[in-house]
Amino acid sequence: MTQVAFGGEVSQFYQRFRRGYPPEVADVPAVSFKLTRDDVVLDLGCGTGQLTRALAPRAGAVLGMDPEAAMLAEARRATTEPNVSWLLGADTDVSALSPIFGDSRLAALTVAQALHWMDHERLFEAARPLLRPGGGVAVVTNGEPLWLQDAAWSAALRDVLADYLGTPLHRTCGTDAASQARYADALSAAGYAVDLRVVEYATTLTVEEIVGGVFSAMSPEQLPAPDARPAFTERVRAAVAPHGPLREQVRVRILTGTR
Repeated sequence: MTQVAFGGEVSQFYQRFRRGYPPEVADVPAVSFKLTRDDVVLDLGCGTGQLTRALAPRAGAVLGMDPEAAMLAEARRATTEPNVSWLLGADTDVSALSPIFGDSRLAALTVAQALHWMDHERLFEAARPLLRPGGGVAVVTNGEPLWLQDAAWSAALRDVLADYLGTPLHRTCGTDAASQARYADALSAAGYAVDLRVVEYATTLTVEEIVGGVFSAMSPEQLPAPDARPAFTERVRAAVAPHGPLREQVRVRILTGTR
Protein backbone atom coordinates (compact mmCIF):
# COMPACT_ATOMS: atom_id res chain seq x y z
CA MET A 1 0.00 0.00 0.00
CA THR A 2 1.50 3.37 -0.98
CA GLN A 3 1.59 5.97 1.77
CA VAL A 4 2.30 9.68 1.49
CA ALA A 5 1.14 11.04 4.85
CA PHE A 6 -0.21 10.11 8.24
CA GLY A 7 -2.14 13.32 8.88
CA GLY A 8 -5.79 14.18 9.31
CA GLU A 9 -8.12 11.37 10.28
CA VAL A 10 -5.42 8.77 9.63
CA SER A 11 -3.72 9.71 12.90
CA GLN A 12 -6.99 9.06 14.76
CA PHE A 13 -7.32 5.60 13.22
CA TYR A 14 -3.64 5.01 14.03
CA GLN A 15 -4.11 5.79 17.71
CA ARG A 16 -7.29 3.77 18.02
CA PHE A 17 -6.50 0.67 15.95
CA ARG A 18 -2.74 0.14 15.65
CA ARG A 19 -1.42 -2.78 17.67
CA GLY A 20 0.09 -2.01 21.01
CA TYR A 21 3.05 -3.84 22.53
CA PRO A 22 3.10 -6.53 25.21
CA PRO A 23 5.37 -5.63 28.16
CA GLU A 24 7.81 -8.30 26.98
CA VAL A 25 8.61 -6.20 23.91
CA ALA A 26 9.66 -3.14 25.90
CA ASP A 27 11.63 -5.44 28.21
CA VAL A 28 14.03 -6.35 25.38
CA PRO A 29 15.70 -2.92 24.94
CA ALA A 30 15.45 -2.36 28.70
CA VAL A 31 17.52 -5.49 29.34
CA SER A 32 19.76 -5.27 26.26
CA PHE A 33 20.81 -1.69 27.02
CA LYS A 34 20.55 -1.98 30.83
CA LEU A 35 18.15 0.94 31.10
CA THR A 36 17.90 2.73 34.44
CA ARG A 37 15.86 5.63 35.79
CA ASP A 38 18.82 7.87 34.87
CA ASP A 39 18.52 7.02 31.16
CA VAL A 40 16.87 8.80 28.24
CA VAL A 41 15.32 6.90 25.32
CA LEU A 42 14.46 8.40 21.92
CA ASP A 43 11.56 6.67 20.15
CA LEU A 44 11.90 7.78 16.53
CA GLY A 45 8.94 7.64 14.14
CA CYS A 46 6.82 7.20 17.26
CA GLY A 47 3.45 7.75 15.59
CA THR A 48 0.85 8.06 18.32
CA GLY A 49 3.20 6.64 20.93
CA GLN A 50 2.31 2.97 21.34
CA LEU A 51 5.92 1.94 22.02
CA THR A 52 6.85 5.29 23.60
CA ARG A 53 4.39 4.76 26.43
CA ALA A 54 5.42 1.12 26.87
CA LEU A 55 9.02 2.25 27.39
CA ALA A 56 8.15 4.95 29.93
CA PRO A 57 8.31 2.73 33.07
CA ARG A 58 11.71 1.42 32.01
CA ALA A 59 13.66 4.69 31.69
CA GLY A 60 14.03 8.06 33.31
CA ALA A 61 12.66 9.91 30.30
CA VAL A 62 11.32 8.91 26.89
CA LEU A 63 11.16 11.31 23.96
CA GLY A 64 8.76 10.45 21.14
CA MET A 65 9.76 12.01 17.83
CA ASP A 66 7.69 12.01 14.63
CA PRO A 67 7.50 14.17 11.47
CA GLU A 68 3.68 14.32 11.55
CA ALA A 69 2.16 16.91 13.89
CA ALA A 70 -1.26 15.21 13.86
CA MET A 71 0.32 12.00 15.14
CA LEU A 72 1.97 13.82 18.01
CA ALA A 73 -1.29 15.57 18.88
CA GLU A 74 -2.98 12.18 19.22
CA ALA A 75 -0.02 10.90 21.22
CA ARG A 76 -0.25 13.78 23.71
CA ARG A 77 -3.96 13.20 24.24
CA ALA A 78 -3.40 9.50 24.93
CA THR A 79 -0.47 9.93 27.32
CA THR A 80 -0.58 10.17 31.10
CA GLU A 81 3.01 9.13 31.83
CA PRO A 82 4.85 12.14 33.35
CA ASN A 83 8.26 11.21 31.93
CA VAL A 84 7.19 11.22 28.25
CA SER A 85 7.75 14.22 25.94
CA TRP A 86 7.13 14.77 22.23
CA LEU A 87 9.20 16.36 19.49
CA LEU A 88 8.43 17.12 15.86
CA GLY A 89 11.17 15.73 13.65
CA ALA A 90 12.31 13.03 11.24
CA ASP A 91 15.23 10.62 10.97
CA THR A 92 17.18 13.26 9.04
CA ASP A 93 17.02 15.47 12.14
CA VAL A 94 18.70 13.02 14.52
CA SER A 95 22.19 14.42 14.03
CA ALA A 96 20.84 17.87 14.95
CA LEU A 97 20.07 16.52 18.42
CA SER A 98 23.75 16.46 19.26
CA PRO A 99 23.52 19.58 21.49
CA ILE A 100 20.95 17.70 23.58
CA PHE A 101 22.40 14.19 23.50
CA GLY A 102 26.05 14.96 22.91
CA ASP A 103 28.76 13.25 24.96
CA SER A 104 26.97 9.91 24.60
CA ARG A 105 24.05 10.73 26.89
CA LEU A 106 21.32 8.83 25.01
CA ALA A 107 20.72 5.29 26.25
CA ALA A 108 18.64 3.95 23.36
CA LEU A 109 17.14 4.85 20.02
CA THR A 110 14.06 2.80 19.17
CA VAL A 111 12.28 2.65 15.82
CA ALA A 112 9.01 0.72 15.75
CA GLN A 113 7.31 -0.17 12.48
CA ALA A 114 8.72 2.95 10.79
CA LEU A 115 12.24 2.16 9.58
CA HIS A 116 11.04 1.41 6.03
CA TRP A 117 10.35 5.16 5.66
CA MET A 118 13.91 6.09 6.71
CA ASP A 119 17.47 5.98 5.42
CA HIS A 120 18.45 3.31 7.93
CA GLU A 121 22.16 3.24 7.10
CA ARG A 122 22.51 6.98 7.60
CA LEU A 123 20.40 6.83 10.76
CA PHE A 124 22.48 4.11 12.40
CA GLU A 125 25.65 6.09 11.73
CA ALA A 126 24.14 9.35 13.01
CA ALA A 127 22.84 7.76 16.20
CA ARG A 128 26.08 6.12 17.29
CA PRO A 129 27.85 9.26 18.64
CA LEU A 130 24.78 10.14 20.70
CA LEU A 131 24.59 6.78 22.49
CA ARG A 132 26.23 6.03 25.80
CA PRO A 133 28.49 2.97 26.06
CA GLY A 134 26.26 -0.10 26.33
CA GLY A 135 23.36 1.76 24.77
CA GLY A 136 22.09 1.10 21.31
CA VAL A 137 19.45 0.94 18.61
CA ALA A 138 16.35 -1.25 18.70
CA VAL A 139 14.36 -1.89 15.51
CA VAL A 140 10.92 -3.21 16.40
CA THR A 141 8.76 -4.89 13.75
CA ASN A 142 5.25 -5.38 15.07
CA GLY A 143 3.99 -8.30 13.00
CA GLU A 144 3.05 -8.43 9.33
CA PRO A 145 0.55 -6.04 7.72
CA LEU A 146 -3.05 -7.16 8.04
CA TRP A 147 -3.28 -7.80 4.30
CA LEU A 148 -0.09 -9.88 4.00
CA GLN A 149 -0.56 -12.55 6.65
CA ASP A 150 -0.60 -16.30 6.17
CA ALA A 151 -4.34 -16.65 6.71
CA ALA A 152 -7.33 -17.04 4.42
CA TRP A 153 -9.05 -13.95 5.83
CA SER A 154 -5.92 -11.88 5.12
CA ALA A 155 -5.85 -13.04 1.48
CA ALA A 156 -9.53 -12.10 1.15
CA LEU A 157 -8.81 -8.69 2.65
CA ARG A 158 -5.91 -8.24 0.24
CA ASP A 159 -8.22 -8.83 -2.72
CA VAL A 160 -10.70 -6.22 -1.45
CA LEU A 161 -7.95 -3.63 -0.95
CA ALA A 162 -6.31 -4.32 -4.32
CA ASP A 163 -9.66 -3.77 -6.01
CA TYR A 164 -10.37 -0.61 -4.00
CA LEU A 165 -6.92 0.92 -4.60
CA GLY A 166 -6.62 -0.33 -8.17
CA THR A 167 -3.25 -1.96 -7.62
CA PRO A 168 -1.84 -5.18 -6.12
CA LEU A 169 -0.53 -4.94 -2.55
CA HIS A 170 3.06 -6.06 -2.15
CA ARG A 171 4.60 -3.57 0.30
CA THR A 172 5.80 -5.41 3.41
CA CYS A 173 6.60 -2.32 5.53
CA GLY A 174 9.99 -3.77 6.41
CA THR A 175 8.61 -7.01 7.86
CA ASP A 176 10.05 -9.33 5.19
CA ALA A 177 13.20 -11.38 5.73
CA ALA A 178 15.24 -9.43 3.17
CA SER A 179 14.52 -6.10 4.86
CA GLN A 180 15.30 -7.52 8.29
CA ALA A 181 18.62 -8.85 6.96
CA ARG A 182 19.47 -5.43 5.50
CA TYR A 183 18.79 -3.76 8.83
CA ALA A 184 20.96 -6.29 10.69
CA ASP A 185 23.79 -5.93 8.18
CA ALA A 186 23.64 -2.13 8.38
CA LEU A 187 23.77 -2.19 12.17
CA SER A 188 26.80 -4.47 12.05
CA ALA A 189 28.50 -2.30 9.42
CA ALA A 190 27.95 0.75 11.65
CA GLY A 191 29.81 -0.98 14.48
CA TYR A 192 26.98 -2.33 16.62
CA ALA A 193 26.80 -5.79 18.19
CA VAL A 194 23.60 -7.25 16.73
CA ASP A 195 21.06 -9.52 18.38
CA LEU A 196 17.50 -10.61 17.59
CA ARG A 197 14.69 -11.38 20.00
CA VAL A 198 11.15 -12.45 19.13
CA VAL A 199 7.93 -12.04 21.10
CA GLU A 200 4.86 -13.89 19.82
CA TYR A 201 1.23 -13.66 20.79
CA ALA A 202 -2.16 -14.47 19.28
CA THR A 203 -5.31 -12.37 19.19
CA THR A 204 -8.74 -12.38 17.61
CA LEU A 205 -9.80 -9.39 15.53
CA THR A 206 -13.20 -7.89 14.79
CA VAL A 207 -14.06 -6.63 11.33
CA GLU A 208 -14.09 -3.11 12.74
CA GLU A 209 -10.55 -3.57 14.03
CA ILE A 210 -9.40 -4.86 10.65
CA VAL A 211 -10.97 -1.93 8.82
CA GLY A 212 -9.58 0.55 11.35
CA GLY A 213 -6.14 -0.97 10.97
CA VAL A 214 -6.40 -0.66 7.20
CA PHE A 215 -7.48 2.98 7.46
CA SER A 216 -4.49 3.67 9.74
CA ALA A 217 -2.18 2.61 6.88
CA MET A 218 -3.82 4.75 4.19
CA SER A 219 -3.04 8.31 3.23
CA PRO A 220 -5.83 10.83 3.86
CA GLU A 221 -6.47 10.87 0.10
CA GLN A 222 -7.00 7.11 0.04
CA LEU A 223 -9.52 6.99 2.87
CA PRO A 224 -13.10 6.31 1.78
CA ALA A 225 -15.37 9.28 2.28
CA PRO A 226 -17.17 9.14 5.65
CA ASP A 227 -20.50 8.26 4.08
CA ALA A 228 -18.83 5.45 2.07
CA ARG A 229 -17.14 3.80 5.06
CA PRO A 230 -20.11 1.68 6.20
CA ALA A 231 -20.31 0.13 2.72
CA PHE A 232 -16.54 -0.43 2.69
CA THR A 233 -16.77 -2.12 6.10
CA GLU A 234 -19.55 -4.39 4.91
CA ARG A 235 -17.53 -5.29 1.84
CA VAL A 236 -14.63 -6.34 4.06
CA ARG A 237 -17.01 -8.20 6.36
CA ALA A 238 -18.47 -10.19 3.47
CA ALA A 239 -14.97 -11.08 2.23
CA VAL A 240 -13.46 -12.21 5.54
CA ALA A 241 -16.51 -13.68 7.32
CA PRO A 242 -16.30 -17.10 5.59
CA HIS A 243 -12.77 -17.46 7.00
CA GLY A 244 -13.53 -16.75 10.67
CA PRO A 245 -12.59 -16.73 13.44
CA LEU A 246 -10.31 -13.86 12.50
CA ARG A 247 -7.23 -15.03 14.37
CA GLU A 248 -3.96 -13.15 14.09
CA GLN A 249 -0.62 -14.62 15.09
CA VAL A 250 1.63 -11.64 15.79
CA ARG A 251 5.38 -12.12 15.68
CA VAL A 252 7.20 -9.08 17.07
CA ARG A 253 10.87 -8.97 16.08
CA ILE A 254 13.21 -6.79 18.14
CA LEU A 255 16.55 -6.31 16.39
CA THR A 256 19.06 -4.69 18.71
CA GLY A 257 22.40 -3.12 17.97
CA THR A 258 24.51 -2.43 21.05
CA ARG A 259 27.28 0.14 21.03
